[in-house]
Amino acid sequence: MSQSGTYYIPHGSRWPIVAAIGLFLFMVGFGNWLNGNDSLGQTVMGLGALTIIGMMVGWFGSVIHESMRGNFNGQVDVSFRMGMMWFIFSEVMFFGAFFGALFYTRMISIPTLGGEGAGALTNQFLWNGFAPAWPSNGPEHIGGAFSTMPPWGIPLLNTLLLLSSSVTITIAHHALRAGHRGRLLVFLGLTVLLGATFLRFQVHEYIEAYTHLNLTLHTGIYGSTFFMLTGFHGLHVTLGTIMLIVIWLRCVRGHFNRDNHFAFEAVAWYWHFVDVVWLCLFLFVYVL
Repeated sequence: MSQSGTYYIPHGSRWPIVAAIGLFLFMVGFGNWLNGNDSLGQTVMGLGALTIIGMMVGWFGSVIHESMRGNFNGQVDVSFRMGMMWFIFSEVMFFGAFFGALFYTRMISIPTLGGEGAGALTNQFLWNGFAPAWPSNGPEHIGGAFSTMPPWGIPLLNTLLLLSSSVTITIAHHALRAGHRGRLLVFLGLTVLLGATFLRFQVHEYIEAYTHLNLTLHTGIYGSTFFMLTGFHGLHVTLGTIMLIVIWLRCVRGHFNRDNHFAFEAVAWYWHFVDVVWLCLFLFVYVL
């Protein structure tokens, strides 16, 4: 058991070196793939991805076992909370950069290429006739004609799904703090279901975009920003759904009580963050 005032530090852990090896393999493989060495690049990147997944399963498993053995005290709990806060802050900066790229493209680049402000000569001599309108695939119309995804279909439905999931995970959290195990499992399970349904509709949206709207990753600047923002958000929803499943299984096994459940809180914070990002996406990518 952890002694009062004693900060638990694991000794001889192999997981940091495994993580470094996995990240190295993944980036080397990805670099080779981008430079045309498809076979070697995809193979090495796949090995790196498998190593990273194995590391995450093993490392989180070790932390869970340490927690169940009572190795962590209040100081460690504060460290976990600060670490999660900084992680979410880094994610805010990550998406902030992408939203910044969208803002710069719409409010500065496109108007300048169209002749506004300091771009009069650029438009006259390089892109004469280019209309500064959004959405746009650029002055050279890269990717050809395309249609945008209407916001009041699948995007609105996905918005309702994620907003509902914020409600269900909050109810599950209150149930955990109140000691209502059955309600906890039901509403946490509903959150997992809502997240999985969101992903199912996003896959359908991507298929619709590629097959009927000619909206692809190569459709100029609009296609690039659309799939960059929605794709990375979809990746975060996928990771969040996996974490929710793990937490649900831990709830089934009785790992948490009303006073000690930071892992649940951390996943709930992450999920609320994902929901807020989607609201910004829905507004700035689909509606405006």
